[in-house]
Amino acid sequence: MKASCSLPDGELEIMQIVWQCEPPVSRSVIEETLGRQKRLAPSTILTFLTRLCDRGFLRAERRGRTNLYTPLVSRREYLAKESRRMLDRLYGGSLSAFAVSLCDSGVTKEEVEALRQMLEEDAL
Repeated sequence: MKASCSLPDGELEIMQIVWQCEPPVSRSVIEETLGRQKRLAPSTILTFLTRLCDRGFLRAERRGRTNLYTPLVSRREYLAKESRRMLDRLYGGSLSAFAVSLCDSGVTKEEVEALRQMLEEDAL
């Protein structure tokens, strides 16, 4: 993964939108999609986009008067890195301690089975 930092909530919201759209994505599409969930000032969105570019998560390309944004980090890459950080930070890197917490959280048998199948498929 090129970018090496965790994202604050606001920037992560912007990245979630960029990841769900077909790249490149314009600020207006981001604003419209975000506006369905909550309102942010255009200047705040622009600040988040600038930070994401500076941190290596996005690339901005100027087309006419519009910037178009392309992710440089995939959602899967980011989630894998964040999952590892969480495992290390909260559970001292212990997968078994995480599994115990997961079971204590009320995970269903169906969810455990789905997780088992994913782990087996990924191990192949």
